[in-house]
Amino acid sequence: MLIKEVCVENFTKIPAAIRNGAKRIELNDNLAVGGTTVSRGVMAESIHYAHEHNVAVMVMIRPRGGNFVYNDQELKIMEADIFSAQELGADGIVLGCLTADNQIDAEAMEMLMGAANGMQIVFHMAFDAIPINQQNGAMEWLIDHDVKRILTHGGPLDQPIDETRLKTLIEAAAGRIVILPGGGITTDNVDALTTRLQVSEAHGTKIVGTL
Repeated sequence: MLIKEVCVENFTKIPAAIRNGAKRIELNDNLAVGGTTVSRGVMAESIHYAHEHNVAVMVMIRPRGGNFVYNDQELKIMEADIFSAQELGADGIVLGCLTADNQIDAEAMEMLMGAANGMQIVFHMAFDAIPINQQNGAMEWLIDHDVKRILTHGGPLDQPIDETRLKTLIEAAAGRIVILPGGGITTDNVDALTTRLQVSEAHGTKIVGTL
């Protein structure tokens, strides 16, 4: 069965997303800047409502738009938000920390993953900022640290989804981590795309229609 993960902004569209067949919610604020962390109140109500309908909630952990290089204060904010997500019963968190030269910030990631304390962890499209020739090494690091999924477009978001690149990543993952395609996937193309890629999960804002 195909798991359709819907990327939503705040609580407002969650009921419609679930009615339309969403099986997992990625919960964000500020999608115009690529998604940031919602307020604690939004987080609480969204998790409560989704769980009543047997739908999982993945909480975006990102204190601002812009790049994925975070200072110590921002990491403290992210850690506090992870503790909130944990306390409120979120199924997982979505995050990605990079160094200034677009490598995984291992120290920051390890600190934040420690705070997650068993929740599912997804590394988001910060992955696409890692140089292509270093992505396999980054993937191995994520696998070694029990990250559940990598959300990726296969390339820059202003380009069509790169199926060739995604297939390469899926082959390299070899079932050890889920490659979750996202960006430009809609209710019209999701079935054909996931069939071609031979994946059982996909992510998008319009993956169950326009909400």
